[in-house]
Amino acid sequence: MVSVSHSAGASARGSAGLFSTRGARIKGIRLLVILGFVLFWEFAGRVLVDPAFLAPPTAVIQSLFGRIFADPAIVRAIWMTIIEVTIAYALAVIFGIAIGMLVGMTERGRKAFFPIIVMIWVIPNVTLLPLFMVVFGFGPVGKILYAFSGGIFPIMVNVIAGMRNVNQLYLRGATSMGASRMEVMRHVVFPNMVPSVFTGLRLGMIVTMLGVIASELFVSANGIGRYTRAFSEVYDPAPLFALIMTLAAISITLNEIVRTAERRFTRWKR
Repeated sequence: MVSVSHSAGASARGSAGLFSTRGARIKGIRLLVILGFVLFWEFAGRVLVDPAFLAPPTAVIQSLFGRIFADPAIVRAIWMTIIEVTIAYALAVIFGIAIGMLVGMTERGRKAFFPIIVMIWVIPNVTLLPLFMVVFGFGPVGKILYAFSGGIFPIMVNVIAGMRNVNQLYLRGATSMGASRMEVMRHVVFPNMVPSVFTGLRLGMIVTMLGVIASELFVSANGIGRYTRAFSEVYDPAPLFALIMTLAAISITLNEIVRTAERRFTRWKR
């Protein structure tokens, strides 16, 4: 009996070591790919491509700290974009989850309202940008509402899909054991719809950020989009790529916040 337990323990440790080694190998490959891309980018920016179109990473980093972060106006624009994205995304999450749950709670609600939601969602959002700017103005309110109008739909659709895909056996079993409607929602529906909800949250975050940046690029005189347009018009790629790196950092930060929340709400699966 002792030998069997010892063998099982050794096997578990061996499996853990194998997965740890495999994980380290994957991370090493990932780092090599990133390093290779950066080196090729540096070479291409200095040798292969006209400097008016592509700046090497060293020039981009230098511009990031020497021009972007050193200019108070650009720093204010970056913070304005962050605030607008955060507000628009928060509104999309709150209203997207609430409306999605109201629609997805019953079969009749899904049949009545889900086709309407999908029909509105498939309208190209960029075609509505002039309308939002005319109605709500060219300031932060117009940009926030435009981004919100795009970000809410992926969240609603995935919440409704998550509620629809809950196993009916679980629902009937909980009901037969005397669970109330709220208990069924809390202990059966919510845990099973979490993966679909977080898929919608990720998609909504991407669309929300794209909405803010698109409104700044085309119609607004504030935010990161204004400066990206200005640098591209004068063929100044170093600060342009520096701003793109800033946008990437904002996106990664928001995505990590969503991932942390997802791990928190799916802890029961591990």
